[in-house]
Amino acid sequence: MKITENAIENLCIELLENQGYSYYHGAEIAHDGNNPQRQSYEDVLLQEKLRQAVHRINPTIPPEIQDEAIKELNRIHSPELITNNEKFHQMLTEGIKVTYQKDGNERGDLVWLVDFNTPENNEFIVSNQFTVVEDGINKRPDVVLSVNGIPLVVLELKNAADEKATMKTAFNQIQTYKSTIPNLFTYNAFTIISDGLEAKSGTISSGMSRFMAWKSADGKEEASHLVSQLETLINGMLNKKTLLDLIRHFIVFEKSKREDQETGITTIYNVKKLAAYHQYYAVNRAIESALRATGYSADKETPASLFMEDPESYGLPGVQKQPTGDRKGGVIWHTQGSGKSLSMVFFTGKIVLALDNPTILVITDRNDLDDQLFDTFASSTQLLRQEPKQAESREDLKEKLKVASGGVVFTTIQKFQPDEGNVYETLSQRENIVVIADEAHRTQYGFKAKTVDDKNKQGDVIGKKIVYGFAKYMRDALPNATYIGFTGTPIENTDVNTPAVFGNYIDVYDIAMAVDDGATVRIYYESRLAKVNLSEEGKQLVDDLDTEMQDEDLSETQKAKAKWTQLEALVGSENRMKNIASDIIMHFEQRQEIFDGKGMIVAMSRRIAANLYDEIVKIKPEWHSDELNKGVIKVVMTSSSSDGPEISNHHTTKQQRKILADRMKDPEDELQLVIVRDMWLTGFDAPSMHTLYIDKPMKGHNLMQAIARVNRVYKDKPGGLVVDYLGIASDLKKALSFYSDAGGKGDPAIAQEQAVELMLEKLEVVSNMFYDFPYEQYFAADTSQKLSIILSAEEHILGLKDGKKRFLNEVTALSRAFAIAVPHEQAMDIKEEVSFFQAIKARLAKFDSTGTSKTDEEIETTIRQVIDKALVSEQVIDVFDAAGIKKPDISILSEEFLLELKGMEHKNVAMEVLKNS
Repeated sequence: MKITENAIENLCIELLENQGYSYYHGAEIAHDGNNPQRQSYEDVLLQEKLRQAVHRINPTIPPEIQDEAIKELNRIHSPELITNNEKFHQMLTEGIKVTYQKDGNERGDLVWLVDFNTPENNEFIVSNQFTVVEDGINKRPDVVLSVNGIPLVVLELKNAADEKATMKTAFNQIQTYKSTIPNLFTYNAFTIISDGLEAKSGTISSGMSRFMAWKSADGKEEASHLVSQLETLINGMLNKKTLLDLIRHFIVFEKSKREDQETGITTIYNVKKLAAYHQYYAVNRAIESALRATGYSADKETPASLFMEDPESYGLPGVQKQPTGDRKGGVIWHTQGSGKSLSMVFFTGKIVLALDNPTILVITDRNDLDDQLFDTFASSTQLLRQEPKQAESREDLKEKLKVASGGVVFTTIQKFQPDEGNVYETLSQRENIVVIADEAHRTQYGFKAKTVDDKNKQGDVIGKKIVYGFAKYMRDALPNATYIGFTGTPIENTDVNTPAVFGNYIDVYDIAMAVDDGATVRIYYESRLAKVNLSEEGKQLVDDLDTEMQDEDLSETQKAKAKWTQLEALVGSENRMKNIASDIIMHFEQRQEIFDGKGMIVAMSRRIAANLYDEIVKIKPEWHSDELNKGVIKVVMTSSSSDGPEISNHHTTKQQRKILADRMKDPEDELQLVIVRDMWLTGFDAPSMHTLYIDKPMKGHNLMQAIARVNRVYKDKPGGLVVDYLGIASDLKKALSFYSDAGGKGDPAIAQEQAVELMLEKLEVVSNMFYDFPYEQYFAADTSQKLSIILSAEEHILGLKDGKKRFLNEVTALSRAFAIAVPHEQAMDIKEEVSFFQAIKARLAKFDSTGTSKTDEEIETTIRQVIDKALVSEQVIDVFDAAGIKKPDISILSEEFLLELKGMEHKNVAMEVLKNS
């Protein structure tokens, strides 16, 4: 029997009924149906169900006050859908504020629309064919899930067996609904798109690439690939308990501001984000572990049965065997780019409710990281239920921690340094303080004592003193706090500090999982050492550079300093800077030809950063601008006046760096390249960044963190590229070996040769589809002949069995591999062929208005068609007019036209025109 969309709809309803949902057909509960629950087709709330639920959940509040709260819910109305949606979300998760007279006194209270503590006290309904009319436009979403009469989830289903009914068409359908019946989406928690096999969820502000699959039905293990994603999602995400937990604790409206430097106008962007499955399960595990570590009783909302795959299945120690009240909450290792910062926000928002108004102290080890993470938290205040605060100084930190309860406080770990002596004063004995450490594996978190130089205010060494790791000072200050760590890279086997402070792993989400889920993209590695020679002496110095060079305090030893100075002189030599500047320009411009994006250059020192900038703008003077809000390239660093004018010219304040960061994150801004030394190598998130040029010795965690700058998902970005000018391949291998030793699966960086191999393999597949077709004539042809060859090639592909679908898929794969391989010489050799195949693909995709292969208009910034310049320059020519094919008006199809069609040279092409007109 043939699969139909109706059959998929019925399966969906059946699975939801198994979860305890009641089923009503949309027509049945319409105002003119057998069991009317709506007042009209314009009304998206099931008013009677809503009224019954509000009366049931709020028995102590007078009925007339309950009805007033319902009226307030119905009155949400502003021109902006996202504003309406956020207002509703606040009412849903925080209750509707009401006041009324009781015993002669005015009393404030909350009316709750949903009972979050007792899922079974709510009514869950699934409806199909739910007709909505708004401004005279009639739409009928496939499936709507309502809780207490509020339509919280919309599902758009397509048929997996129909090649034109795809996930993309389901996504487009949701976009249409948002613009034509926005009132339905005022009350929307999230949307789901599915073709019956694949299924993904996203919010009203999610682009297609941000819709994510839910990979586990029970939170213990990933679902089998033999089970449809739709079934897994319904069982794992839409069960009553998880659905309410997600809505209450795992949705955030993240606000960011951008100021136009010319007009001074500030625009506020509001993005609604929903936790992915790995974030949801990890945070709930972290809540459970934190409650165990503090000695509080475990939260009944997150039983052990919700746990994801135990870290011990990776051969790693987990937190389960740690004793109650040990103050070690554990470590979450989620690979960089997979939403770690947001997971920290979700954790904080939920622990605040679970732990009797605790104080949350968020610790980073650098000021720029503190600022970046603080910005994420500050833009999510609704979920946190309070405004986070940044400690400006040690004294300010002490004041913020000497409170009776509450507060989300940010600080750098260095503020836990006693002014004198080796004991930090006790700031609070409270037990409901939770310390969250970002990148919780740095050496600073140790307890060990070490001897360092004692210096006076002038910086002169006046003797020796003993200092301890900051973990010891934090324990002095907050002896009863619970410590929990979040890290993007694994804990090394030799690291004894991290388990001593934080305990064992809570959850692991490695690179293989992140790439498989589409949470990050692959990273590729390319060595350019041969292009820009470093002397043998320099190579030897790089090899010899001591591991402890990563530690700033150790790098001040005379021996290391001398070696560093020597290497810096070689790396920064004038001739080498010239070579690197010209190579980066050539390389980056070729990358930009294939897909638009951003790049970052990592320099070894401030001097080298400034010199490299000068060499680049000598070749490309048009890239330079003295103005902060203009220019294609900038240096991002701090400096002092003693550094001299060449370096201090590039000094940036915190506010200036914020402006540059906003420019770098904005794909439309002309800023495309930044040169950095240390800044922005961790925590900085610019999704469109696709290339990282490294000209600095880096090792271990620092290297792993740096390369992750290019792994963010952005439209259809095929991957990130790390370009090595210093021969860090062996350091990268070492970093990767400790990654895999720590239990991580997946390769953080893939040699570019693999992309080249895949490109050549796909080229062969596509070329073979033109067996016996002399497409090579295209390259020497004039424009008119080119157009004719394109039509003939198109006719050839359409004449093959399943040719169109195969060709579109294979050329897409070829384009992705080609985009990664550029500017490898083998990629440049086949550029003309790829451009020809992409020209054919562009023609075929024009007909394919519903298929996956058609690149979404808003995605067309990436993997650009590198179509021959002659064709591009004359692109106003309509290919079909040139070929003498009329575009018929279906309403006036005539016998003459059909007869004309029969006699056409390119019958297959003509049929495609007819089908899609």
